[in-house]
Amino acid sequence: MDSTKPRSMAAAASVVFLLVFSMSSLLVGAAAAAATGEKQSYVVYLGEHAHGERLGVAAAADVEALARQAEDSHCELLAGVLGDKEKAREAIFYSYTSHINGFAANLDAAAADEIAGQPGVVSVFPNRGHKLHTTRSWQFLGLAGAGGATAGAAWKKARFGEDTIIGNLDTGVWPESQSFRDDGLGPVPSRWRGECQKGQDDAFSCNRKLIGARFFNKGYASAVGKLNTSLFDTPRDSDGHGTHTLSTAGGSPVAGASVFGYGNGTASGGSPRARVAAYRVCYTPVNGSECFDADILAAFDAAIHDGVHVLSVSLGGDASDYFADGLAIGSFHAVRRGIAVVCSAGNSGPTPGTVSNVAPWIFTAGASTMDREFPSYVVFNDTKLKGQSLSASALSPAASSFPMIDSSQAAAPNRTQNESQLCFMGSLDPEKVKGKIVVCLRGVNPRVEKGEAVREAGGAGMVLANDVTTGNEIIADAHVLPATHINVVAAWTRANSPTDLAFDKRRVAFNSESGTSMSCPHVAGIVGLLRTLRPDWSPAAIRSALMTTAIEVDNERHAILNSSFVAANPFSFGAGHVSPIRAMNPGLVYDLAAGDYLNFLCSLRYNATVMAMFNADAGGAAPYRCPASPPKAQDLNYPSITVVNLTSLATVKRTVKNVGKPGVYTAYVTSPAGVRVTVNPDRMAFLVKGEKKTFQVRFEVTNAALAMDYAFGALVWTNGKQFVRSPLVVKTTMA
Repeated sequence: MDSTKPRSMAAAASVVFLLVFSMSSLLVGAAAAAATGEKQSYVVYLGEHAHGERLGVAAAADVEALARQAEDSHCELLAGVLGDKEKAREAIFYSYTSHINGFAANLDAAAADEIAGQPGVVSVFPNRGHKLHTTRSWQFLGLAGAGGATAGAAWKKARFGEDTIIGNLDTGVWPESQSFRDDGLGPVPSRWRGECQKGQDDAFSCNRKLIGARFFNKGYASAVGKLNTSLFDTPRDSDGHGTHTLSTAGGSPVAGASVFGYGNGTASGGSPRARVAAYRVCYTPVNGSECFDADILAAFDAAIHDGVHVLSVSLGGDASDYFADGLAIGSFHAVRRGIAVVCSAGNSGPTPGTVSNVAPWIFTAGASTMDREFPSYVVFNDTKLKGQSLSASALSPAASSFPMIDSSQAAAPNRTQNESQLCFMGSLDPEKVKGKIVVCLRGVNPRVEKGEAVREAGGAGMVLANDVTTGNEIIADAHVLPATHINVVAAWTRANSPTDLAFDKRRVAFNSESGTSMSCPHVAGIVGLLRTLRPDWSPAAIRSALMTTAIEVDNERHAILNSSFVAANPFSFGAGHVSPIRAMNPGLVYDLAAGDYLNFLCSLRYNATVMAMFNADAGGAAPYRCPASPPKAQDLNYPSITVVNLTSLATVKRTVKNVGKPGVYTAYVTSPAGVRVTVNPDRMAFLVKGEKKTFQVRFEVTNAALAMDYAFGALVWTNGKQFVRSPLVVKTTMA
């Protein structure tokens, strides 16, 4: 997987299904450390604090006292293993003291294994590293007017996300960006309890738009070593990724935004009148990791305390056990407090099962294309091919022809043909490429770096060619020479180039980025609108509204295709393409409360002692107890339905709540191939708003061979005006 930056993440899409994992060892990856006795950083997770609900109304002195009590209890627990309280204090570098109960510490594998067996410990897992996974887009989504102007009726209806607080876990923020102007905004909302950390950066400041900023790097430092504090002890974004995602979710409108003149229009966040807060948890990549669990958990704990309504998190890693994943744990606690958490699905597809951030309490956002291009043409042998580019330069003279060469035929002395084909730095022979257009193969090294390799060798321009693994996906990059994805223009840091490459000294106010990192804040921005419009809706109700009103065809009403131009299915596009306007009035929603998620974990056979570390409700009244007969995992009231290992018959239960006018809804089913699907009842009358009704969906195998590699269908409830659509996914097995 290539990129303008050396990043990759997991899967190209799907919010439609749940992946269930068996409980395995929670000390994954500790074997090597155990063999040597060396120390590494671990997260010790203890469930949740009973005092969390009181923090919002407690006096500052009481909050500090509760934090000290939590720190002392963590120290006592570890001291019982290490045999010395002072050693415990030295080992612990984070205590999570607000809502998430736990700590992060440098331990050897033996100590980690011993503490995992202590009473009250839910899990112990290594401080795992994660990777980081506009002007036209809001018009494309039906919100903005011409040129991205903030004039759409739906935007106005939702008051532009007014005073919803959107937090962002990422690389920080560039506070001077025009996207964070606070013109026309009133006082900071009274629920805000956060702060604006400066760290080592006295120039950093917040305002009524960017109302808070924090940085968390102790987990990163424990993994990579001593840090240059002037670069790391600040919430300032030196990368650009965080500024881009935060401005996409909740940035103020900025007219005339462009990248080297391309994509000119008004750059705005999805909730342009929202308040925003930055939580810096990602830093310079080391061995492919840049955001660590210990820091992610600390940021979640702080964000919950600070009072955010929505969290946008464009990072992740390989799917793992829920209690061994900082993102899954942190988001769970956030959702328990009514915070909607939106995460990127990752970019590691199209291999099946590569989706990231699969916990059912998370909004998982995949990426799609939109109807905008930055065309750049190459003409040769009476053939004209259209690519895309954001290059600020053109061939000179423009009317002239230039010779073209395949980079694999231009290897420099002592460099391999494979290296030159990929246009690695220094791999091209200047005598062979000078003054020519060089055709480079996409893959391995960054796309823009390939152009720099051509330029350094004296090439006039570059054609970047896809191979079979990248299909027909083309991306508009800010190339450094005349050269030929999905692209979103949003704010950028002035501390880094638009390509994040050392040789690139250009600086821009806005940049074009692509992938699920950018789809995630788009969804977060829409969630912000819904949070302002429907403040009484739970995170699950908002997710249901987005999923059940999503569109399963493209903007021309044709089947959605993947990057190889093959018809896609719900494993690629999830519930469909988000429709903010339809989501504002979905008719019915599939709602979920915290207890439902706890019951879901019980259905996966999590240990009863472990589950008792959670409170039965957000008020912390009593420990949670699993029901004697937990509900089936497939009965989690999710807006899609998945049935696997179906041999003959299966019945799934769902409950919908009316959030619209009274009316009668009728069920229509498109059955997956080889399976007959029926709904009982198939007609439901709702007399009042807020009324709930339960129905069952029956799956009966008619031809198992047709669904052994998954088959797809849909269930739609409609009153003639609203269409509440749920994807159906079935995998059969021979009896």
